[in-house]
Amino acid sequence: MVTSLLLAMVIWLLSNLSRDYSGVISVPVVAECNIPGHSNVSSNQAMVSARCRASGFRLLGESLRQGKRPVQVRISRSDIRPGGGDRYYLSGNAKNSYLEQFFGDAVAVEAFISDTLSFTFPAVNHKKVPVQLAGDVSYRSQYMASGPMRLFPDSVTVYGEPGRLDIIDHVSTAPLLLDDVHESQHGLLRLRPVKGIRFSDAEVSYELPVARYVEVRSTLPVSVDGVPAGRQLQVFPSQATVILHCVFPVGRDPFESFRLSIDYRDFVSSLSGRCIPRADKLPPGVLDYRVVPEIFDCIETD
Repeated sequence: MVTSLLLAMVIWLLSNLSRDYSGVISVPVVAECNIPGHSNVSSNQAMVSARCRASGFRLLGESLRQGKRPVQVRISRSDIRPGGGDRYYLSGNAKNSYLEQFFGDAVAVEAFISDTLSFTFPAVNHKKVPVQLAGDVSYRSQYMASGPMRLFPDSVTVYGEPGRLDIIDHVSTAPLLLDDVHESQHGLLRLRPVKGIRFSDAEVSYELPVARYVEVRSTLPVSVDGVPAGRQLQVFPSQATVILHCVFPVGRDPFESFRLSIDYRDFVSSLSGRCIPRADKLPPGVLDYRVVPEIFDCIETD
């Protein structure tokens, strides 16, 4: 008889506790956020309280739990608001984006009791350094880069002790090895970790524009620019073979608007009178150029 009664009570208790009820759940939260110049983890805890609908087991467990371990929640920089100094706030509808992280997926939040959550992110030593690409790219025949490799972001903020920061002037990506490239490339690259240093970004994206090219060449005169009145600058040889790499297919003749010249200021600053000619401006569709010979002898006369 007693056993039957105890069994009935246990069944009744389990049945009732398995049902959903409304109750208040409070959770201590430590915030993680990437704020330039500050620690990425808050030094304090904020108590998040809400009226929630959950099973009786969950609500009973919450009421019996003492000294709850804080939940670390990653908060988007766009959702947190500065409050002056090292203080930042999460309030309003922004909290709704983090319901599952606050309370778990077995809880339905009916209404927040906590309005604004306040977090302190202490200022830390930091500086900004460029990102350097590590790797090697090889192209299929008659393909080449149509522009420079671009990294986003091209610099990151690094955090650490002053002594460690002093010796860091850049950070490197993981190796990027591309072979037989014949179309534009893009992707993500992890940054190589540095002991004792935290990065504002763990990875960067890259873009490499690639185009098919054809090679065209012609013999052009070498002009001179900026020669003062009453002076002359003679160039030897007076002509050069110019080789252009042009985007395929080639439209109008690129040599129609291509001009090769030596600037008088380059001659004056040279020690030997030997100068490298340069193109004024590359015509549309020209990826790069090469001049043969590369260096010319210049002589100044009255």
